[in-house]
Amino acid sequence: MAETMIPKATAKRLPLYYRYLTFLANAGTTKVSSTELAEAVKVDSATIRRDFSYFGALGKRGYGYDVMDLIKFFKKILNQDKLTSVGLVGVGNLGHALLNYNFRQTNNIRISAGFDVNPEIANTIQSGVPIYPMADMVTQLREQQIEIVILTVPTDAAQAITNDLVKAGIKGIMNFTPLRISVPSYVRVQNVDLATELQTLIYFLQHYGPTLNDAELGDN
Repeated sequence: MAETMIPKATAKRLPLYYRYLTFLANAGTTKVSSTELAEAVKVDSATIRRDFSYFGALGKRGYGYDVMDLIKFFKKILNQDKLTSVGLVGVGNLGHALLNYNFRQTNNIRISAGFDVNPEIANTIQSGVPIYPMADMVTQLREQQIEIVILTVPTDAAQAITNDLVKAGIKGIMNFTPLRISVPSYVRVQNVDLATELQTLIYFLQHYGPTLNDAELGDN
């Protein structure tokens, strides 16, 4: 299948659709309309139809969408038909929380290796995940063929560690540090700054109220 280029806002909604469709299938539902899906995921039906239209004819007029067909389609699009191993760099308070969570709502993503400078944590098993010393990070990431990592290290160490991650062949970094790390063009970074997100939420509540639509957010 040729790669489909879609807006970032659409891409962010695809996992939401996939998760709810899985709920529907587990409940025995075989078909769903865009209106029913919109009510569940709190995205208007026109947006859902537009999102789905990027991938061709996924539904039938007058019938709606076949739940299992959509699940199979999005499972492939989201690479949920295979296990993705993820590395965790930095096993502090946030790192431990992520280890305990370890994507338990999906069977297709797993933190399979952690790395930390703390000698009391390195060479131990935490929440079922082996933790390695930072000195072994590049070697272990290569040997385990891990291409995605979660970065939860102190800001002053983030760029140097990122440089080592690039050497290890990492292709994607979920960056929980406030630093906007520099990477080559072939490495994708997803920045997750909890403090900034909370400040943004407070700003929107103060200036727009509790309801904000896609047009106000910037649907791109």
